[in-house]
Amino acid sequence: MKLRNIAIIAHVDHGKTTLVDKLLQQSGTYRENQRTVERAMDSNDLERERGITILAKCTSVMWKDTRINIVDTPGHADFGGEVERILSMVDGVIVLVDAAEGPMPQTKFVVGKALKLGLKPIVAINKVDRPDARITEVVNEVFDLFAALDATDEQLDFPILYGSGKNGWMAESPDAAHDVGMQPLFDLVLKHVAPPTVEQGPFRMLGTILEANPYLGRIITGRVASGTVKPNQSIKVLSRDGKLVETGRISKVLAFRGLERTAIDEAEAGDIIAIAGLPKGTVADTFCDPSVDAPLQAQPIDPPTVSMSFIVNNSPLAGTEGDKVTSRLIRDRLLREAEGNVALRVVESAEKDAMEVSGRGELQLAILIETMRREGFELSVSRPRVVLSKDEDGQLLEPVEEVVIDVDEEFSGVVVQKMSERKAELIEMRPSGGNRLRLVFYAPTRGLIGYQGELMTDTKGTAIMNRLFHNYLPYKGEIQGRRNGVLISNDQGEAVAYAMWKLEDRGPMMIEPGWKVYKGMIVGEHTRDNDLEINVLKGKQLNNIRTTSKDEAVRLTPPIRMTLEKALAYIEDDELVEITPKSIRLRKRLLDANDRKRAEKSKVA
Repeated sequence: MKLRNIAIIAHVDHGKTTLVDKLLQQSGTYRENQRTVERAMDSNDLERERGITILAKCTSVMWKDTRINIVDTPGHADFGGEVERILSMVDGVIVLVDAAEGPMPQTKFVVGKALKLGLKPIVAINKVDRPDARITEVVNEVFDLFAALDATDEQLDFPILYGSGKNGWMAESPDAAHDVGMQPLFDLVLKHVAPPTVEQGPFRMLGTILEANPYLGRIITGRVASGTVKPNQSIKVLSRDGKLVETGRISKVLAFRGLERTAIDEAEAGDIIAIAGLPKGTVADTFCDPSVDAPLQAQPIDPPTVSMSFIVNNSPLAGTEGDKVTSRLIRDRLLREAEGNVALRVVESAEKDAMEVSGRGELQLAILIETMRREGFELSVSRPRVVLSKDEDGQLLEPVEEVVIDVDEEFSGVVVQKMSERKAELIEMRPSGGNRLRLVFYAPTRGLIGYQGELMTDTKGTAIMNRLFHNYLPYKGEIQGRRNGVLISNDQGEAVAYAMWKLEDRGPMMIEPGWKVYKGMIVGEHTRDNDLEINVLKGKQLNNIRTTSKDEAVRLTPPIRMTLEKALAYIEDDELVEITPKSIRLRKRLLDANDRKRAEKSKVA
């Protein structure tokens, strides 16, 4: 069987998953009359809602007499742990670039990894039918990007196709006829991408993607480096440093056929397959014949930069909205997630009933929380903190990111001001066409927590921000946090409209009438910088004297709506976000006012 293994690299929203849909359709993977779902590769609910790819996925198509395995990679740097390993499975990459936006920082992140591995890229300029397309400049930007990433002369001599994934065509020039569909892309893959290199010897495979399946247990996907593999075959698993992890038998060998995974009787070297039956082997381990004693070289994983405490929900409303509340259930769920997600680190916390979870960024952690919430979990989480480290001289280091913000010229002043308040350093400022500027900063990760929402407000939703881990650099000092205090409920019950109306001059509310509140729960933002306890349960005093004016319905100002990301960025270190399948509430870590005063005094002392 002739084989080709390729990955598709693109920035968030540049049309990668839509392109794969069209490749599946035009290769005959779908029947003519088969109803298909748009963005078929984004199978996860959160991926569909956010329009991003979180998990890498494999598919395969037949073109002429060759099977092409296609891996759809995440474009977001928070999921970079996936990307690095996936690229080691493939022999070529298609770099998909938006004809208007050009190559973006996350494209840079993944392309840099691909070029370092020696992969030869094919560049596909997508969305050339956009009215604001600037095709020639974008091609030059791609070339400059490759050159800046130390591409070899051979890699710089890349073939280019132009087209529209949405309309299902690719061609050698933007003005060519569109009647051949994706054929030029298929033909170029066969011509430009080398067949997989196969080593001699017994079966060896590097674990690349891990998932838990309710029927088959742990499933490991990878590319067979040498030999063949069949169901019921005895194998062993070696860790990255060559230690024996386990021995066992393979229960199933699965290959990718279109969007389906099909059980096969034998897989050959060079093919991308999934195997089931081994309970311990994980990503970056070598799965091999018992006679093999040296592991395959595996890519080390970039360090996590942000951590949070996941704590058992101990509020008075605990257990009323979710069915998974205990510390054991939360712990098991987090450990299961860490098994399949190598960019995530989960350790027991010094606090009672708490786990410390570290990841690549707050987006990755927010998606984990949102997934758990939909599964019926209730938990409390702390504000995201950055993972600090020290150098040999004992100097404190913190993670710094390269941040690229595309913004309309009129808003550039406020962006530069806000970023400098967050201890960011402006590296570059250049026009990016259409009265827009591209600003490049080096900013500490802790300064960026929660900035996305503020940026959208400051620029009326027109800015595009992209972040990429740059390096660990010396600690940049204190960053100003939230300036306002909060309004805290001093009793438990249901919020009353009349009481809320009377308290409106104290600051905007975060709750609505009829919502359940409890002592220590944050119900609004104070207009001043101190916290204030208030009573939102107090109804109107009734007497037997009729007033001449009718008791009119109380008109309340709409409350501040707290999304998960906004809540995580809003809270301070002495506060928590309580998350249940139905609600997101903000609360003080210590619910009792006297406990809070004692903690404050001991901090001062």
